[in-house]
Amino acid sequence: MTMNPLPLQKEAEKRSPRLNSPFKSLMRIHWWMALAYLIVFCTGTLMVNLERGQFLRSELYDFHKSIGILTMALLTWRIFTLLQVWWRKYTKRPPKLSLAWWRTFTLHLSLYVFMGVIPISGFLLSNSFKANNVRFFSITLPDIFPQNEAMVEIGRNAHFWLAYTFLIFIFIHMLTYWKVIRANWRRWVNFIGKFQQQT
Repeated sequence: MTMNPLPLQKEAEKRSPRLNSPFKSLMRIHWWMALAYLIVFCTGTLMVNLERGQFLRSELYDFHKSIGILTMALLTWRIFTLLQVWWRKYTKRPPKLSLAWWRTFTLHLSLYVFMGVIPISGFLLSNSFKANNVRFFSITLPDIFPQNEAMVEIGRNAHFWLAYTFLIFIFIHMLTYWKVIRANWRRWVNFIGKFQQQT
């Protein structure tokens, strides 16, 4: 007697999340944004230490702004995807509003707020300093704020302090999910090891 594998296959598909599920998409966006913010922090730290007129300083600023704009686009995509995840999760079972849930929610909400306001403060700094001063990979973007020399220092301080406060929250986030980071690091090391063996 031969068993029909079709019911077993359907059951396995129910148990395992699909590769194109909103949660999988959310995780992919998460890691793309993590890479983008690493680039933003590194370029930002480097470019502010270069003297005006120094080689590649202007190009580095443009690249920094371009990646910052990219993070805004990714953030928009991420919020829509997060809403899909929440809809699927919480329409089936409402969250238990425990202290741990509120702590996690507050931390993530803070991270999302920083991800939004830091690029906006960058726009404030750039637009206040000079009109048409923000480009996305050579494409000049419309100004959000008017040129205003009085706002340059405010924009500079806001961008600096928000960025480094965000960095503190990122470290808190990493400590909270240290086991997940360690597991992903092991997978990455194993992948690199297998790749090197094949080559």
